[in-house]
Amino acid sequence: MTSRRVWAPHARRVELVAAGRAIPLAPAGGGWHAIELDGVMAAADYRYSLDGGPPLADPRSPFQPRGISGESRPVDHGAFAWAHDTWHPTALPDAVLYELHVGTFTSDATFEAVLTKLGHLRGLGVTAIELMPVAEFPGRRGWGYDGVLPYAPHHAYGGPDGLKRLIDGCHARDIAVLIDVVYNHLGPSGNVLPRYGPYLTDRHHTPWGEAMNFDGPGSEEVRRFVIDNALMWLTDYRADGLRLDAVHAIIDDSPYHLLAQLAAEVRNLSARLDRRMWLIAESEDMDTRIVTSREDGGFGLDAIWNEEFHHAVHARLTGERQSYYAPFGSTTDVASIMRGHRSGAVAARSCGAAPSGHELIGFAQNHDQVGNRPLGDRSTAVLSPAATAIAASLVCCAPFVPMLFQGEEWGASTPFLYFTDHDDPAIAKATRAGRRREFAAFAAFSGADLPDPQALATFERSLLRPEAGDESLRALCAELLALRSQLPLEVETRVDEQKRTLRVRRGSTELVADFANLTAELRRV
Repeated sequence: MTSRRVWAPHARRVELVAAGRAIPLAPAGGGWHAIELDGVMAAADYRYSLDGGPPLADPRSPFQPRGISGESRPVDHGAFAWAHDTWHPTALPDAVLYELHVGTFTSDATFEAVLTKLGHLRGLGVTAIELMPVAEFPGRRGWGYDGVLPYAPHHAYGGPDGLKRLIDGCHARDIAVLIDVVYNHLGPSGNVLPRYGPYLTDRHHTPWGEAMNFDGPGSEEVRRFVIDNALMWLTDYRADGLRLDAVHAIIDDSPYHLLAQLAAEVRNLSARLDRRMWLIAESEDMDTRIVTSREDGGFGLDAIWNEEFHHAVHARLTGERQSYYAPFGSTTDVASIMRGHRSGAVAARSCGAAPSGHELIGFAQNHDQVGNRPLGDRSTAVLSPAATAIAASLVCCAPFVPMLFQGEEWGASTPFLYFTDHDDPAIAKATRAGRRREFAAFAAFSGADLPDPQALATFERSLLRPEAGDESLRALCAELLALRSQLPLEVETRVDEQKRTLRVRRGSTELVADFANLTAELRRV
């Protein structure tokens, strides 16, 4: 027998719709409804009807073979034959991360196609890939941050088995896999969760609309929905960690913050399975509570994206000062952040001192800092090869856990644009309008130049093309990443603002970055 359960606390009648039949579920307490199935019905694609309404996808659907509007398909996670189920990742401080988008990383745009690039990544020194969100989102193409069915790996990428084969193949090459998850909001298109229960609240708001309900009536089950999802990626799919999107927009005024509960349950799972599991957060405030232990009043995650490091390096090399680059621009800014200090703007919003080096992820590019530019231009579009080499050298020699964005290591020329595939005309129109409003204040930018996020051509321009690239940059990255593993975490910096030079010393190795002459030199001292 197979059980189907769904939480629908406000529904008087819930029916399972499958194989041309509608079968009522029985109340199971706490707003849950359940039914036992066998035979054909247990394996059939299905949906739920609430109080006689139209059939809806299962909120915990494990697979949506026809997309967000189609039927849910059951998945037997025990049927997959793992070949490397005893593999263990390295410790996070020793890791080298590589962020990639499954839909644009290869021309096939599938989980399994990523496997063909693992030799290159391993030769570069990458020890972990970070997948941009893979949970079911509208259409066939998109960044994934507007997902609506978080338990289902995206059908166009290859679904559950495709993701499992990718993770198993990565483990065969000693590469860990992190999955980017979005727990701060739900996407606008195809979002059925609010029809089942109080998944959203108007008590709190995010930049994307209503917040997830983590502290109001019914929030216990919403919290369970999110935490069970996180545990699913780590158990059923053997992922090695999660990157939590925009945790500053996870609003929880309860005594036990969702992030603290999530970290505690992941730690328990890690101990039970005797396997390392990483939790990495994106926080615009770089709030030190995120990586402070629960015993000391924090949440207990492992690391935070270091946006300030990116801003300081980018502003110093490009001269850009608009928007969040305004507080940065000097060589001293770069050195100060490498030593663990914050800019005044972030320090004023945050709590406590900056996290230490191994609790920060350092990068010169990522999907946001490329894709959220009006034209999706990479650093290579605004920097010379010499300046690009300085940026790579700083990422690899900083005391932070380094992360590269797909193609960065060879100076890829393709942009990474913002693209969507909404089938609702109103949402598509609102998406276009929102992008234009976002960039209206950007200097020297004409709205007429903004690529249409809904256009297939916008997605196709973002495909990472096979190209010769800059072999010297690739070799430099590989050399520096290999050297990094031998360097102590402690860093010393010396700045000559007049000459525009920065010396970064770790142990007996010193990087001399000359921003005036655009050179980067490694020395033994």
